Amino acid sequence: MAQVLEFKLPDLGEGLTEAEIVRWLVEVGDVVAVDQPVVEVETAKAMVDVPCPYAGVVTARYGEEGSELPVGAPLITVAVGAPASGGPAEVAEAEAAGTSAPSAPRTEGSGNVLVGYGTSDAPARRRRVRREQQVLAPVNGRPAPEAPEAVQLAPEAAKAVQGPVAVISPLVRRLARENGLDLRALTGSGPDGLILRADVEHALRTAAAPAPATTAATAGAAAPAGTRVPLKGVRGAVADKLSRSRTEIPDATCWVDADATELMRARTAMNAAGGPKISLIALLARICTAALARFPELNSTVDTAAREIVRLDAVHLGFAAQTERGLVVPVVRDAHGRDAESLSAEFARLTESARTGSLTPAELTGGTFTLNNYGVFGVDGSTPIINHPEAAMLGVGRIVPKPWVHEGELAVRQVVQLSLTFDHRVCDGGTAGGFLRYVADCVEQPAVLLRTL
Repeated sequence: MAQVLEFKLPDLGEGLTEAEIVRWLVEVGDVVAVDQPVVEVETAKAMVDVPCPYAGVVTARYGEEGSELPVGAPLITVAVGAPASGGPAEVAEAEAAGTSAPSAPRTEGSGNVLVGYGTSDAPARRRRVRREQQVLAPVNGRPAPEAPEAVQLAPEAAKAVQGPVAVISPLVRRLARENGLDLRALTGSGPDGLILRADVEHALRTAAAPAPATTAATAGAAAPAGTRVPLKGVRGAVADKLSRSRTEIPDATCWVDADATELMRARTAMNAAGGPKISLIALLARICTAALARFPELNSTVDTAAREIVRLDAVHLGFAAQTERGLVVPVVRDAHGRDAESLSAEFARLTESARTGSLTPAELTGGTFTLNNYGVFGVDGSTPIINHPEAAMLGVGRIVPKPWVHEGELAVRQVVQLSLTFDHRVCDGGTAGGFLRYVADCVEQPAVLLRTL
């Protein structure tokens, strides 16, 4: 007789606690193989195909496309041992006779793992989630729970409620905490009263809504019409990170115009010599790593709990990339140890992955310094927002012909504006100015870089 095993949304790593279902890859009644992708999900960092560790017949799916599930919530149930041709009757029989995953006997999985979970039952690799928070209504027959029409905020609800608050997601707790909302005053719409992010957002909208009109003059006033765009996925992650940067980091910006004519000539000469083409951003990255070697204060992070500045040994260089899904910041690992050719190849690889949406969470995290080439948008300058928890970001504007005094005479030169935003806790203006001046000197006279290698 078939046994029904429950496959839960695994821990996708990097502190992620939930994911949005983008597209189901299987239907109820489909036969799946071990490690076959069953659903495509979008986290705050990347798109991920989630493989199933069991082989059998899909008996249920949990969550509609477009809905969000917390880590540890059920994704699908699979009747293991069901015949490949098993129809609805066999599936129903297996589902009725089966038991939930915790009481089912151990079965051999694929051995492959996603970050934080395995296809075996090793408890050390699984995120522990309270049993009462793991049950959601399946899609087939019973739709997944939606946000409530109204969250009860009765006056007496402000009183403390005995017992733990039914919240599974740290993001939900943080959202409530940052907005001064008492979770004990909410009635959750999830199973067993579980408080979802939709509950918190609805409560915040209700609290912010203006009081009902009480006069004829105000009764006719209508709220401005508009389209609401949910802050979730990549856009939500960007919003959270930028807000945190502005809240926690006392930043300052300095900028300088530089004559990039010689840098452009050097790149042209390098590419004319044959071999792999060298990109402009690779040359700028090489200049950045050399500058960070001279000014290591800017390749650091602040440990606020310990009240310490942590200067980092390696330079993992992030670069801003605009995609159809929004702004992402892929990271070039160990950029300080790469030459211009290696940097060009890695920038090209990560840019293509960003364009296709196939960047992994590991390729989007761990940066120590960010290079932002906003000149590709046709603008000259900007004041970059630091990519928290880094300490600095270098912004590069477009390179355009401008009047410039060169060797005592007015000439038309290729000019670029460079801007550096830095965390004023890690250094003062002298260090930041020295870093930016060194970068500008290398742009104007690439030989400066050769002398310091």
